[in-house]
Amino acid sequence: MTEKQPSVGSVALKWGFIFALIGVIFTLVLMVSGMAENRWISSLAYLILIGGIVMAMKNYKEENNGFMSYGQGLGIGSIVSVVYGLLSGISSWLYMEFVDPDYMSRIMEKQRVQMLQDGMTDEQIDAGMAIAENFQGPFTVILGSALITLIFGFILSLIISAVMKNSRPEFE
Repeated sequence: MTEKQPSVGSVALKWGFIFALIGVIFTLVLMVSGMAENRWISSLAYLILIGGIVMAMKNYKEENNGFMSYGQGLGIGSIVSVVYGLLSGISSWLYMEFVDPDYMSRIMEKQRVQMLQDGMTDEQIDAGMAIAENFQGPFTVILGSALITLIFGFILSLIISAVMKNSRPEFE
């Protein structure tokens, strides 16, 4: 008699949405308070992603009698990461587009000042600013967020899956 395994996708989507919502709230609080430019504080959002991956894998194992293969863990972590990245990108774009349209210009100005302090020439700064302006549209903000979070989440999932896996015995 075979047992029905839980769906990797449904577990990952559920936890991906839950932790993406937590991450979105955290990021919006940082943006509104002006603390989003602080790299150390804003990088705490990745701890939320790690928590989401761990909780999703833990939940999957509970629903699967304590078993989860390495591949299932990678799948769960990747799905959680892409959901997290997509929702974060959408919320960031909505914030920058409708709530605080001057947000990106303030960030760009801070980057310009930093480049001047780093000793870059005006031509280098203008070239860098021109490239950065190409990545401010909704498509690039949302897709870029999803892609970067997926890559980072996949790397995290490689490690977390290795620790949390518990493969089903072959002859059970």
